[in-house]
Amino acid sequence: MRLCVIGSGYVGLVTGACLADSGNHVVAVDTDAEKVRRLSAGDPIIYEPGLAEILRANLHAGRIRFTTDTAEGVARAQVVFLAVGTPPRDDGSADLTFIEAAARAAARGLRGPAIVAIKSTVPVGTCDRLETIMRSETDHALHVVSNPEFLKEGSAVEDFLRPDRVIVGAEDADAGQIVASLYKPFVRNNKPIMVMSRRASEMSKYAANAYLATRISFINEIAELCERMNADVDEVRRGMGADTRVGYHFLYPGVGYGGSCFPKDVQALASFGRAAGASCEILEAVHRRNDTQRLRMVAKIARRLGPDLHGCRVALWGLAFKPNTDDIREAPAITIIERLLAAGAAVAVHDPRAIENTRAVFGQRIAYHENNYEALREADALVIVTEWMEYRSPDFERIRELLRQPLVFDGRNIYDPRTMARYNFEYYAVGRPPLRPDTA
Repeated sequence: MRLCVIGSGYVGLVTGACLADSGNHVVAVDTDAEKVRRLSAGDPIIYEPGLAEILRANLHAGRIRFTTDTAEGVARAQVVFLAVGTPPRDDGSADLTFIEAAARAAARGLRGPAIVAIKSTVPVGTCDRLETIMRSETDHALHVVSNPEFLKEGSAVEDFLRPDRVIVGAEDADAGQIVASLYKPFVRNNKPIMVMSRRASEMSKYAANAYLATRISFINEIAELCERMNADVDEVRRGMGADTRVGYHFLYPGVGYGGSCFPKDVQALASFGRAAGASCEILEAVHRRNDTQRLRMVAKIARRLGPDLHGCRVALWGLAFKPNTDDIREAPAITIIERLLAAGAAVAVHDPRAIENTRAVFGQRIAYHENNYEALREADALVIVTEWMEYRSPDFERIRELLRQPLVFDGRNIYDPRTMARYNFEYYAVGRPPLRPDTA
């Protein structure tokens, strides 16, 4: 099938590359000429496991190409995917300026009937609005379909190729079935393709993300209670998760969630919920708890090292908001670093993938290290913020040798307290009793 994907960011690029990999012919559109140049040369720009290989194979096969010309991209397309950003406004509501502009440009470029599938995360009712806008810009028949993405950064290619489910929201049955047919090569393991109304489809994306964010904020709140009551949240989590009604997914205490989806989507859902007259206390509390969680780690450091950190050096492992990505959008590490700098600390950092993105934020205000152990030299403490695999089984003796004092703040609970006690570390985690050498 002839496809166009407008927006070559995270979602659009993965969508275009994977659909090309199943035999479709894809024209991908982006307004950034430098990005188009790099993508055309096989540089995926973002780090996502497996993406570079799929992109280069399909460029070589001639099944995907990139352009800045929207009219060229949509001219022969049977299905046009919109994967344009919907960033949050200051009040938390979704800014639809970019997707509306993309929809208008796409409609003007059509040379025949088309289906427009909305990949962007948009408030309920947006597909109705976009269909009205697009029909006002063209005489060609078109139908707008909701097709939300459920891609986890760090496993997005795998998620696209082997989805848990595919959701298609359509008011026109034929349009819905055509979009659904594009996903049949990826659901041969009998995972469902769910066709529903557009509004239900739009809501399903927000509801899923908000629920997962709620689980994270809930276990983080339980973790604070555990700290205050001298209980271990990991034991509590095991007890909770053994109940099949609860399970273990997203019940991992830490320094909070980040990324391009959860923070934005929780706030947007609460915003358009309030606009519709709904009470959204849970969603608002989830967001507040997440903001609080990253500040609690800073408070732990300040309690131990003192509120005035001038003269202190803090090493931080992990900058990306989660492992296997270079994405630092809404990353807890950014907040923690800003607070440490404001308190006067010198900060040294390491991350396997996110150094350059972080450098664009902090410039020369912090020290960057390609080797995680080098970041520890002369540091007063190590703070774990992202649970990269290479941090999970480090050389603890070397950590002790390089730090000024054996002090670790574990923001992801990746270390076993018994191991930390064996190496005589002073150890502070999330929701666990503190471990001090004199009490180990």
